[in-house]
Amino acid sequence: MRRTLAVLFAAVLAAPAAAMAQEAKSPALVKQLTQLLDQKKLENIAAADPATPGTFVAALYFPGTQLLAVSAKYAAPQLMTDRLAKKDYQEIYVDLSSAFVAGSKVLVMDIYADGLVAKPKGDNPADSVDRGTSSTAFDGDWKKAKLSEAEYTKAFDDADTVYAHILELLIGKLRSGT
Repeated sequence: MRRTLAVLFAAVLAAPAAAMAQEAKSPALVKQLTQLLDQKKLENIAAADPATPGTFVAALYFPGTQLLAVSAKYAAPQLMTDRLAKKDYQEIYVDLSSAFVAGSKVLVMDIYADGLVAKPKGDNPADSVDRGTSSTAFDGDWKKAKLSEAEYTKAFDDADTVYAHILELLIGKLRSGT
């Protein structure tokens, strides 16, 4: 009986740590995307989001340093479609970052272009995600962010899911060759 209680107690204590240690989806996808960008000698890419008409995604890649990715609804989708046809990806990124439909923008700042990290090691800078009017730095300090550990973990998982979706669309664009 004591052994069972000890195991149960240890499991309860380990649960928050296990939640934080969940495997993020974005690191493997960032690796795929950056390899494709390197192969094609590109530093930016953009695509339409077929699941949400009028929404587009784009990324700026600074090799070995950072990947900036944005997703937003754009008020004049035909303009974005025309820019996609011209492969004017950097202008798409700029427009999605600044002239988007209010409340629709997600901006991911992936330091080191290695996928989102819930808690950076040592003094490494934190990845961050801006959604609507809120910004979350994933520095592992949920108390500073005035969140519970569970809320921080959920915010990270949600941000990673959105980032993974953006990355999948961009990878698909690069693989299609269009």
